[in-house]
Amino acid sequence: MAVSNESTVEVVFIHQQMFTLVLNEKTITKYVVVMLLPSFFIYVNGVMLFALRSKRVFKESPRYILFAHMLFTDSVHLFFSSMLYCFALVLLKVVTAGCAIIVFVSGTTFFIAPLNLAVMSLERYVAIHFPLRHTEIATRKRTYIAIILIWCISSINVMFDVLLGVVMDRNFLTSLMYCFRDQIFIKPWQLDLYNGCNIFYFVSVTAIIIFTYISIMITARSMSSNKDSAKKAHRTVLLHLIQLGLCLTSFVYGSIERALSLIAGSDTALFKHLKYVNFLFVLIVPRCLSPLIYGLRNDAVRPLFKYYFCCGSTKVGH
Repeated sequence: MAVSNESTVEVVFIHQQMFTLVLNEKTITKYVVVMLLPSFFIYVNGVMLFALRSKRVFKESPRYILFAHMLFTDSVHLFFSSMLYCFALVLLKVVTAGCAIIVFVSGTTFFIAPLNLAVMSLERYVAIHFPLRHTEIATRKRTYIAIILIWCISSINVMFDVLLGVVMDRNFLTSLMYCFRDQIFIKPWQLDLYNGCNIFYFVSVTAIIIFTYISIMITARSMSSNKDSAKKAHRTVLLHLIQLGLCLTSFVYGSIERALSLIAGSDTALFKHLKYVNFLFVLIVPRCLSPLIYGLRNDAVRPLFKYYFCCGSTKVGH
């Protein structure tokens, strides 16, 4: 690229420091774990998606359509984030056009997770506060429209960065680069814009989920009938709040990395280990927990998941 900012140069230097590796048993084991963990949970998500496709009620219910969408996007994010990590690991330079596609998918699916949680919480809010109109308000068509809007909103930031690069530099898409998110930035203010969008997204989603949580909790206490349904919705939104907290850990990943670089100083071996732990427990593990937090506690989904995960060796109720 013709233009670059100081933060990008600094990050490139950090990555070059980190990934000048001497391959031995410890490093190979660590990076095999990083690759196998996302692969396993992508498989788990795939089994759960297959279970959701096995019954018509799951394919028609907005609640389960949104859950299936969350599983799909989390799996895509795990795959592309692991791909970016592999590129950084071997210091592989790729054509910017290819990197832009990978960063676009990874960045878009990163933002989709919290927005999807907000829509899921609003669906539960409608189910409790407008039970007679729930099927009228939360339809399949509106659910798919909401999913399309989620993708559009989530892709705006990355799309803008790519288009700006194309406009500012004719060779932007054909040049070679180390492939990670910050390399797409060609102006210093883009990093500020990116961080601002992060804050806006997560503050907005947090406000929506907290609002629905408190509202449903109040309703659960005041309802004289159908209290079980209200309590279930209350627990569901609470789980969404926990999932949002896990998403927030991904949001602070870059800040943690910069803090770790200051802690490690010139000790590149220490920084390498800290970076590994940060990537594993801040980026990967939270995305792996969605099916365990939400899907496996669901009485309708859990038996089917066990049945397909165990290749039909367990009984399932119909």
